[in-house]
Amino acid sequence: MDLDKAIKNRVSVRKFKSKKPDWRDILEALNVALYAPMAGNIFTVRFVLVSKQDKIEEIAGACQQQFISQAQYVVVVCSQKTKPTISYGERADIYIRQQAGAAIQNFLLKLEEQGLSTCWVGDFYEDKIKRIIRTPEDVQIEAVFPIGYALENPKPKIKLELQRIMFYDEWGEKRMKPLDKLEV
Repeated sequence: MDLDKAIKNRVSVRKFKSKKPDWRDILEALNVALYAPMAGNIFTVRFVLVSKQDKIEEIAGACQQQFISQAQYVVVVCSQKTKPTISYGERADIYIRQQAGAAIQNFLLKLEEQGLSTCWVGDFYEDKIKRIIRTPEDVQIEAVFPIGYALENPKPKIKLELQRIMFYDEWGEKRMKPLDKLEV
């Protein structure tokens, strides 16, 4: 699958088949997350691959989203904050979140390429998930991803038009000015 197709086809799935994916495909998808840009080359993102059904059910409860319990695997994406905080002070939280988002996007696109489905879950009780997966104190939970095969073909995404969300040179400017008319 080419990149454009993976980007356009990726959707959130909340109903999974009972067929168990090959865990090696998930590891392959996690591996491409390593190629995301990282501030100061400090890789802060960490992953916990959960395969025990009792833990998956606990995570579903911590997210208050029962569909998660249908998944055969759950990936919990975390960030370890210590090193960036030392290097970047207050701005570290911004960089950590940006890095996690970039790594997650790589991960999602690789899952799509492999025919696997997931849903980005960002609403959860962080303390409960930290307890379930036993994280150290300096770790924050970024997102939860139940993984499986889609039970049904998901509806295509609603396509936004670029011109509705893009501006030129300053906020609100909907047209690009010709170069000879630009103010210097």
